[in-house]
Amino acid sequence: MSAGSALALGGCAGLGATGARFDASSLSVDPTLLVATTRKPVNGGRAKPWFGPERATAMTVARAKLGAPDESRLSLASVGLGDWRLDRIEPMSADTGDLVAQAGGGDVLIYVHGFKQTFETAVLDAAHLSDGIKFRGRTMVFSWPSKAGLFDYAYDRDSAMWSRDEFERVLSALVSAPGIGRVHIVAHSMGTMLSLESLRQLYARYGDTVTGKIGAVVFAAPDIDMDVFSSAIYRIGPLAGKITVIAATNDRALALSGQIAGGMTRVGAAEKAAIAQLGVRVVDASQEGWGLINHDLFLSNAEVQRVIRRSIDGTTA
Repeated sequence: MSAGSALALGGCAGLGATGARFDASSLSVDPTLLVATTRKPVNGGRAKPWFGPERATAMTVARAKLGAPDESRLSLASVGLGDWRLDRIEPMSADTGDLVAQAGGGDVLIYVHGFKQTFETAVLDAAHLSDGIKFRGRTMVFSWPSKAGLFDYAYDRDSAMWSRDEFERVLSALVSAPGIGRVHIVAHSMGTMLSLESLRQLYARYGDTVTGKIGAVVFAAPDIDMDVFSSAIYRIGPLAGKITVIAATNDRALALSGQIAGGMTRVGAAEKAAIAQLGVRVVDASQEGWGLINHDLFLSNAEVQRVIRRSIDGTTA
């Protein structure tokens, strides 16, 4: 690993430490992922594309049945061509807390996607993340209405913020349900703004009593204004100490987002020191990306995934 990947002291997370290892993720053993979405169903949510870009009048809770990559020696996956697939969606009448409790409780990992995502790509990214970090527990994706278009940034941003009450409802159900362990959140890009607002509302409702139920909160390439981020951080009390920010100053997607936002630097593209002074852990992944964009390192880079794994392992009630 390059010297630029090593993080200084002072409350910042590092890329080089050794994290816990697991033989298999829970998702690879039971390829069922929980879904909560504010997207409008297509064909009742029972056939592809299942959920579209429009905003629904009510949130849908469902189970997603996935097909795992075939890892046998002669499979496509063995030569890098296999992948997860979404086979079917089963809408449910129970709330998220009941579904997790029915599945045996334990810790929950929630993935909140970012800008320009379809429902299916969000589900598959959640599967890649959960399997990549070898998460042991139930995995859920919270999918908000994105038009999945390059020129639909304003619609996506408004849809993400419009969904914050429903995401708070999901979090509230999980932290209140008996038998459920810690709730971990990994939010990407524009999804970090939605997640932070929902955490702010959750803390306003429950106060410090919710602290023990929220585990790691990882903001990967957060597409949020530094001023907005800092003001929200000061309103979530001890939950701020749960946050790890994965940033890269060479994230070109966030550079463009900053231009759209009137030249305001996004948190995910800010200098490490500027973020760390807010009291959150920071990982500078600028030296880890080899692509042109460097915006999805949490899915494509093994070192960054180890940071997420250690964040989950290291959180305490």
